[in-house]
Amino acid sequence: MLGLSKAFGGTQALDDVSWEVAPGTVHALLGGNGSGKSVTIKILAGVYSADAGRLELGGELHDATSFTPAQARAAGLRFVHQQSSTFPELTVAENLAIGDFGATPLGRIRWRALRRQAAAVLERFEVDARPDDPMEELGPATQVMVAIARALKDEDQGGAAHILVLDEPTAALPAAEAQLLLDALSGYARAGRTILYVTHRLDEVMQIADRATVMRDGHHAATVRRGEFDHESLVELIMGRSVAALSAGPTTMVRGKPLLAAKCLGGGPVEDASFTLHEGEIVGIAGLLGSGRSTLLRMLFGLARHERGELEIEGASAALATPHAAMRRGLAYVPEDRPQEAAFADLDLTENMGMACTPSYFRGGRLRHRRERRDAAELMRAYMIKAASPTARFSSLSGGNQQKAILARWLRRKPRILLLDEPTQGVDVGARLEIWQLVGGAVAEGATALVVSSDFEELPAVCDRVLVLRGGRLVAELTGPGLDPTRLDLLTMTTEATR
Repeated sequence: MLGLSKAFGGTQALDDVSWEVAPGTVHALLGGNGSGKSVTIKILAGVYSADAGRLELGGELHDATSFTPAQARAAGLRFVHQQSSTFPELTVAENLAIGDFGATPLGRIRWRALRRQAAAVLERFEVDARPDDPMEELGPATQVMVAIARALKDEDQGGAAHILVLDEPTAALPAAEAQLLLDALSGYARAGRTILYVTHRLDEVMQIADRATVMRDGHHAATVRRGEFDHESLVELIMGRSVAALSAGPTTMVRGKPLLAAKCLGGGPVEDASFTLHEGEIVGIAGLLGSGRSTLLRMLFGLARHERGELEIEGASAALATPHAAMRRGLAYVPEDRPQEAAFADLDLTENMGMACTPSYFRGGRLRHRRERRDAAELMRAYMIKAASPTARFSSLSGGNQQKAILARWLRRKPRILLLDEPTQGVDVGARLEIWQLVGGAVAEGATALVVSSDFEELPAVCDRVLVLRGGRLVAELTGPGLDPTRLDLLTMTTEATR
């Protein structure tokens, strides 16, 4: 990439960016929200035209101001995006053949030949699947590997050497599935394939990357080789500040009086959950997919029915049968699925942040828009939300800024009990730190937070204690020196229990 520049209105997304990817390497592309990495990938794919710059691919120069998707493909660039690009209702063979079913002149598909070709591709890329397997029955990592195999299946047909570009491929994968995919990618790299790997997960960079390029505010901040970087140095490159200056974790006060008590709570996949949340603490929940972790939070907020057990809020019995009842008792809930359950993408930032307190803006049957926008502008400052204005469309914000806005929607109500389901999933390291600073501030003022996270490195770093949920039952509580990622990983998968 030679001198890439791209502006959107008055915003300079890329400013004279130059860096290179060496053949046969895994090259990580890192950066915070708004750093320019997504714009770079879209220019490589021919989706965006650069304002200036050139691309050199396999020794051939291309004008980045007129680079097209067809040119990208001819030059050997292959993309697997974060959003699923497979079709769950089709078979593996049919997914591999998308775009090229090899039909006869009369439009008939040679199914036997199609399956034979699919079997060869699966064997070449060591994908543990069969041609006739329904895609929806495969594990998440295997589905991504099928998408990779489809992207690279024609690499032996001559032409330019392929470069595989992966955009956050493990973002929605549990730890075991993510590791399965990382092992496969390492094997692909050893076989001489070139991989450009976009991720927020620095532990993955440490595991598989030969080089890492960091972008910041539309500039190329650095490219470093394996042996020249560690987790701390990558954070500093991404943020442009020292780790010590970032104040990594929230500071909580000494645990106070009980705010919420659950006794033998059950319903759906939750079999038996008994625990107490106190003022001034952050409590984590560790569990695998299907353990009931998200259902537990939904029951507490009145979104799922608890069929047995009791709930108490500050010592008084609480039914919490609806979200409205939960909100009245001081609860707030940030769901895992931001696009589907928390964001109003077509509304503006002001409307999204005001959604939990809209009635307060009505006077005489009219909505006071000016006051709502003024409050939104103040929330943007207080919650470190980067957007063009309070009236910016919510969908135009980066993932980290969307998540901070959703958190602001609830924290402005001064809730006593925060229910957070994967609050930092899919956000960059800077936004992650800011989110925990905001949660820590609320907890320091006397609230409590119950946090579900699949990141077992994150939970010990931010939580006072962690509850382990397995098979719908709370089987362990870890705190102090015993609270570490390895212990959490062990307890979520084995029958061992400790308190």
